Amino acid sequence: MSIQNLLSEYGDRYILALFTTWKLTALAFIAAFVIGVFVTVLRICPVKPLRRAADFYIQIFRNIPGAALLIVLVYALPYLDVVLSYFTCVLLATTLIPSAFCSEYLMSGINAIGVGQIEAARSLGLSFIQIIKRIVIPQSLRFSVLPMTNLLVATMLTTAIASQVPLKPTDLTGIVSYINTHAVGGVTAFIISAFLYLVTAVFIGQIGNLIDKKVRIVR
Repeated sequence: MSIQNLLSEYGDRYILALFTTWKLTALAFIAAFVIGVFVTVLRICPVKPLRRAADFYIQIFRNIPGAALLIVLVYALPYLDVVLSYFTCVLLATTLIPSAFCSEYLMSGINAIGVGQIEAARSLGLSFIQIIKRIVIPQSLRFSVLPMTNLLVATMLTTAIASQVPLKPTDLTGIVSYINTHAVGGVTAFIISAFLYLVTAVFIGQIGNLIDKKVRIVR
C-alpha cells in the first residue's frame, strides 16, 4: 500500500496516534523530572539512609528495560491485587526509568558547580534546603539543558512500549500493528510513523538548543 493510500485511509488514526505519543511523552517527562529532582536532593542530603535509598532507586530503574518493567506492571501486579489501567502502566514505565537518568544528569550538573559557592552559602548561614533551592538546583538545571533535551527525546521513543499492550487510542508504534492487522501496510506504515517520530525529535532538539543558548553558564 502506498503512502498516499495509507494516509487517505488511516490519516486520522495517525494524527490521533501522534497526539497520544505526545501526551504520553509530556506526562512522563514532567513526572520523571519531578521525581528526578526529588531523588537528586535525597542523593546529596546529609542523611545517609536517604542517600542509600536514592542510590538504590537509581540502580534499579537505570538498569531495567522498559518492556520488562511494563510486563511487571501489567501482568505481575494483578497477582498482588493491584490492577492498573494500560495507560497507567505505560505511563509508569515511561516515567520511572527516565527519572533515574534525570537524576544522573542533574548530578552531573551539580558536580559542575564550584565548591566555593556552596561554602560561601554555608558561611552566610543558609540551610541545606535554601542552598538546594537557590544555588544547586537552578545551576544544575542550566548545566543540564542539553542532556534533558536528549532525555525528552528518549522518553518519547520509550513510549513505543505502549504498542505491547492494547492501549486505546494507540501510539505511533501501535498504529503500525493496527494497520498491518487490518490491511497490508508493510514497511510503508513504519516509514510514516518513523517520520513523525523524527520530526518531533528534531523539533525538540531545536527548542533544547535555543534554551541552552539562553541559559548556558559561560566560564
